[in-house]
Amino acid sequence: MGRAIALRLAREGARLVICDIDEKNAEETATSIREFGSEVLVVKCDASKGTDAKRAIQETVSRFSKIDILINNVGIGYATGSITDPSHVLIENLTEQEWDKVMSINLKSMFLFSKEVAPYMKKQHWGKIVSISSTAAFTGHGLSGGSGPAYGVSKAGMINLTKTLAQQLGPYNVNVNCIAPGSVPETAFRMSDQEIRKEEATLPLRRLGKTTNIADAVAFLCSDAAEWITGQTISVNGGETM
Repeated sequence: MGRAIALRLAREGARLVICDIDEKNAEETATSIREFGSEVLVVKCDASKGTDAKRAIQETVSRFSKIDILINNVGIGYATGSITDPSHVLIENLTEQEWDKVMSINLKSMFLFSKEVAPYMKKQHWGKIVSISSTAAFTGHGLSGGSGPAYGVSKAGMINLTKTLAQQLGPYNVNVNCIAPGSVPETAFRMSDQEIRKEEATLPLRRLGKTTNIADAVAFLCSDAAEWITGQTISVNGGETM
């Protein structure tokens, strides 16, 4: 999903910084971005660590002199970030350490990066912050597809923090919004064919999403067309929530 967002913004002419703990995947995305003729910097970092977030922003400012857009797009479901141990979707099997890990990666990362970019955006009196939450923030889910109790709670926290940041940064002409995607089979939380068919049958549009659907919504919120939208969460989920 992050790759699709980066490529979509590159097509709009943005210069990008890719922050990822997986440097190899980040470099692959950067290569694709350069094919659009856009400038890109790769910073290896753990988004859940304050020192890494600060360094990433410092390197960004050093390279590009400013920061106009921040996309908070980090997420794991069970503590492992995969569905290798489905039993951990159940509250009785979820450990304290796993809960803390999900909260740290999914929610704390948004706090850390927003904290670092806020002074720059306030100073230039302009900015866009878009965070990627989840439909699970509204519905709970937590039964399949890599979700779980900690996941839904962390994603709901992102929506609340979006509202707080919109209040604090609005006077400085900074728009802060959120996207709540539904199931997108292309993402890391792999779904079985059976899970896909079952979920598609419940949606008004009768189909799951694509990463490009999420990227298009992000591009809209970063554009001038959304200049009077802030503190909002847009559900991009085929009508799962209304």
